[in-house]
Order: sequence, then C-alpha cells, then structure tokens
Amino acid sequence: MGTERQLHERFLDAIGEERQRLASRRGFLLGSAKLAGGGALALSAVAVPVARGVLAQDAPFADDVAVLNYALTLEHLEYAFYRDGLDLFAAGDFDDGVYDNLLAIRDHEGAHVETLTAVIGDLGGTPVQEAEYDFGYGDDTAAFLEVAAALENTGVSAYDGAGQFIADPGLLTAAGGIVAVEARHASYLNDLNGEIPFPDSFETPLTPDEVLAIAGPFIVA
Repeated sequence: MGTERQLHERFLDAIGEERQRLASRRGFLLGSAKLAGGGALALSAVAVPVARGVLAQDAPFADDVAVLNYALTLEHLEYAFYRDGLDLFAAGDFDDGVYDNLLAIRDHEGAHVETLTAVIGDLGGTPVQEAEYDFGYGDDTAAFLEVAAALENTGVSAYDGAGQFIADPGLLTAAGGIVAVEARHASYLNDLNGEIPFPDSFETPLTPDEVLAIAGPFIVA
C-alpha cells in the first residue's frame, strides 16, 4: 500500500511541476500528440534503451493491485475525456462516422473502468477514484482529436511498461486484452490526425515517471 500511495502522490506532485513548465495548453497538446503517437513519436529512435531501462528499474508497484490501480487511473482519465468531451460536440462537428466511432471508444474505456474496478475489489484492494481533469481543448474538435491520440498512445505505452510487474498470469492475459484494444484506438486516432497509424515495428514502453510527464498535467484535482 505504501508504494501505491507514493505513486498516487507522484501523479499529484507532477501536476504542479508540469503545469508550471508548459508555455501554453495548446503547445502542450501538440507536443504530447507528437511525443506519444504517430509518425512523430519522439521516443521511437530509442525504443530498445527505454525498454531496457524499464526492465532494469526496481519494481515501482507493491503488488498486482497496485499495477491495476495504475491502469485504472489512466482508464478513468480516458473515459472521462470521451464521456464529458463528446457531450460538448455533435456528429456534425466531425467527418462522417467519426463521432460514432468516438462513442464506441468511450464505451470501451467505460468497460475498462468497470472491469478493473471489479477485479481490484475482488482481489481485496480499494479501486482509485476518478479525479478532476482539464484537457484544454475548449470547443476545438481538432484539439480534441489531438488530445485523444496523445492519451491513447500514452495508455498503450503505459500498459507495456507496467505489464512486466504483474505476477498473476491470468491478470497479465486480461491486461493484454485491454492494451490490444487501446492500440486499435491509438491507430485510428493517429490516422484521423494525419499520422501513420502504426509508426513502428515495436511499441515503446514507458515508466510511470514518463507517463506522468504526459498525462499528469491533465489532472487538476
């Protein structure tokens, strides 16, 4: 539990640091989208060293419940993004079929939240709760899609980085089922943003600290 609390505190601590560092919300959104997804993936050139760094580090999670709560934190963020954001837009604000696909992604993220919450409870853990978020896209559909791509690509890399710390093979299989769907979301959103849907031969795993640098500023409370 101590490690779990420390991870949550690291999310909160990173918020203030990153928000001060950002020159503008718009600049951050564009930078995150380029960092986390598409053909401009900044980390792709160092994929192998990053992977080795993840494997070499001390385990940042106390147990399987802590890993699942880490995943749930990201799923809460993604679900809230689509749930609240799509209420601000209509089908006519996007190209044909895009809004319906975004609704489907929203429902996938909601299912991930429900499943992870239930599994954590079944394991005797306490599921983390949804936070408050500021995604910064306003009424700009292009910015909305950029943030969506950044979140999905970050989520895939976060799962890849954390999966190695799951001890229960059954949970690892279940997590693989979630990350595979997240990767499909990411590919679709990369394409919508004019990026290569599948830019690299290997995915780049991210450590919790690297995920914080991208996702942390969206959490405001």
